[in-house]
Amino acid sequence: MTVHLSFLLILTGLTGVHSVTTVSKVSVKAGDSITIPCLYGPQYMNHVKYLCKGSHLGFCSYAVKTNQPRSSGKFSISDDKNQRIFTVTIKDLTNTDTDYWCVVEMNGGADDGQNFHLSVTTDTPSLSVDHQEITGFIGESINISCYYRNSGESEWCRLGMNCVTGSSGSIDGTSVTISATVPNVFTVTMSGLKTESSGWYYCVKGELQMPVHVTVTEKPTTSTPRTTKYPTNISLTLEPVHQSSVFASKDPSTVQQNSLSIHLKSFIIRLSLLTFIVIVGLFIWFMFKRYKRTKADSTTAKAEEDLRHSNAEEYSKEVKGRE
Repeated sequence: MTVHLSFLLILTGLTGVHSVTTVSKVSVKAGDSITIPCLYGPQYMNHVKYLCKGSHLGFCSYAVKTNQPRSSGKFSISDDKNQRIFTVTIKDLTNTDTDYWCVVEMNGGADDGQNFHLSVTTDTPSLSVDHQEITGFIGESINISCYYRNSGESEWCRLGMNCVTGSSGSIDGTSVTISATVPNVFTVTMSGLKTESSGWYYCVKGELQMPVHVTVTEKPTTSTPRTTKYPTNISLTLEPVHQSSVFASKDPSTVQQNSLSIHLKSFIIRLSLLTFIVIVGLFIWFMFKRYKRTKADSTTAKAEEDLRHSNAEEYSKEVKGRE
């Protein structure tokens, strides 16, 4: 009896009083990655958390710690102190990735942790989801499809809270329905989402669980162009714009360049207009001179013709007089 009691005391010292909650058994495919949430009590908010690999807490090996996080490689860890959940991600799963512990480090005492088991398979996992991350909008609904190959009761649970078993129920004020219209799939619908609905949930089928993180946010508003109607009886008053006001806020060098450009354009316009007037004047003068010359030539020719005709008549008279 004394031996048994001593063994229980030693075991309690090694494992601690479990204030850490996580899933117990997850089916995963070799080569994939999995994220496991670990819920802890408020007394552990500022403690170091870590993932430990091994079947026994007292003899497991550190994989990753929150005070020594790894953002790359096989393991990573993050701590959400607002929801009191730290998450661990294990990548490139192999058949040696079976037993792990979510652990909170104690200051001067036995560490507190909870173990989970990974069932690694080369085939399709016995329980899986499309994505471990899903986003919904406040007041709306989301659907989560849980695919299974094993037998047992279907449930939808929130980590550290209650579960919905059967066709309907509620979790923390959010309506939940479970339907199984497709073989080997049960669909979870969460309706009337609230901001507080955000958190870690998991599908349950028999002895297996699959964690899913739900994020609920405000639905983004899509801006549509507005048509503004203007009155038809608008009177517009045009005010003269002075050159000084146009360049008032610009750099002095820019103002000078713009001023020179305006003067140059004005000079070119005036020169072009003057050239056009001169050309038109010369053309009119040339046509007038030509007209006068033509008229003078016509008058001279007529006078010569009359003179010849008069001379011809006098000569004819003179000839007749001689006869």
